[in-house]
Amino acid sequence: MTTFKRDFSFKENIIETIAKNVRKYRKMAGITQEQLALDIGVSNDFLRRFETTLGKEGMSLNTLYKISVVLNVSMEKFFQE
Repeated sequence: MTTFKRDFSFKENIIETIAKNVRKYRKMAGITQEQLALDIGVSNDFLRRFETTLGKEGMSLNTLYKISVVLNVSMEKFFQE
């Protein structure tokens, strides 16, 4: 079986998009960083750094899932421009 490199276009700044959307949906829900951090079990400092550094801190898929549940936003919305 012959395999070959397929050509895909991957978004380079997807984490930045996710960070912006976390902040956007959190604000739309009227929830502070402190409250969201408490609800999902991370430090307020972690959530602040994630939002303000546009994702340079990184975030686990599990944490993003918890945010989606708390904010009542489907996970795919965090990936949209």
